[in-house]
Amino acid sequence: MGLEQKVMGELKTAMLAKDEGALRGLRAIKAAIIIAKTAEGAGGELKEEDETKLLQKLVKQRKDSLAIYQEQKRPDLAKKEEEEITVIEKFLPQQLDSEALKAILKKIIAETGAASPADIGKVMGVASKQLAGQADGKTISAVAKELLAK
Repeated sequence: MGLEQKVMGELKTAMLAKDEGALRGLRAIKAAIIIAKTAEGAGGELKEEDETKLLQKLVKQRKDSLAIYQEQKRPDLAKKEEEEITVIEKFLPQQLDSEALKAILKKIIAETGAASPADIGKVMGVASKQLAGQADGKTISAVAKELLAK
């Protein structure tokens, strides 16, 4: 079952439960899927990796908004963003914990021969492809920089 069918099923459940937070998140996913499917060159279908990228983009947008709302002391709007993030993250693959991420990045660093923080580009290129959907780019970058600085 594809992402679109899962979202539609959840949407019906959220409508019956009158869950506003879930409805907002699910409608955002549905809208993003429709936009992506009708985009030029998409061919009306989304691959699984495209769906994952789309969901990650939606989460990142909401996390950015959440940070702004918290900075501006707007708990009402921040709460809405948190609710949507929770709903969208349910459809993402399980995220790696910090220990597993460090282990994988150490292996990538050894494979690429990176030795200093200047080699972060080599590591990020491989890590971004290998860890797509399993970890956030910012997190990967921060852990890789920490490991290369040692």
